[in-house]
Amino acid sequence: MARYTGPRVRVSRRIGFNVFENRKGDKALQDRPYPPGENGKKRMRETDYGTQLKEKQKVRYMYGVMEKQFRNYYKEATRMPGITGENLLVLLESRIDNVIYRAGFASTRPQARQLVSHRHFKLNGNLVDIPSIQVKPGDKIELKDQSNDLIIVQHTIDTGQDREPASWLKVDEKKKNIEVLNQPTRNDASQQIEEQLIVELYSK
Repeated sequence: MARYTGPRVRVSRRIGFNVFENRKGDKALQDRPYPPGENGKKRMRETDYGTQLKEKQKVRYMYGVMEKQFRNYYKEATRMPGITGENLLVLLESRIDNVIYRAGFASTRPQARQLVSHRHFKLNGNLVDIPSIQVKPGDKIELKDQSNDLIIVQHTIDTGQDREPASWLKVDEKKKNIEVLNQPTRNDASQQIEEQLIVELYSK
């Protein structure tokens, strides 16, 4: 499974957004709120294309999707009824790694992706190791018995009490399981995403 393994802070600084949701990214953006490199401090006029590209990269890194896979999501979104940009975000939100993150069983999406890849979760009773699996209403996700006392999951639950699970999920923190109640909507994704810019980019 392909994934980005390069320097994360540099990516966040280049995009101007903490796409990996880690503390280092927050601190780096506070201390150096400009792109990396010797010319990072110089103010340069950004073109429309540059703005659109940056938005696409932001969403791609947020959800941990490689370029080819992201383009395939976009193509699928164009075939769905409704607004293409919103459809794209719904597809990304419906990934099983994102569901585990939204449920509060992982502190970041990369952590959730790793938990799935290491076969700690079951979907409808079957072990899964593909983070991109799409969930649908009625699906049930749970930790496998051998991973029920996994420290990293329990720590995330214990330290995330002020974090509300997504409204389209039913979460049982004691039994460590998740039920998908509804399909996510545009409002369930980050309001800091401007999906129309991505549509404009791919429409050229």
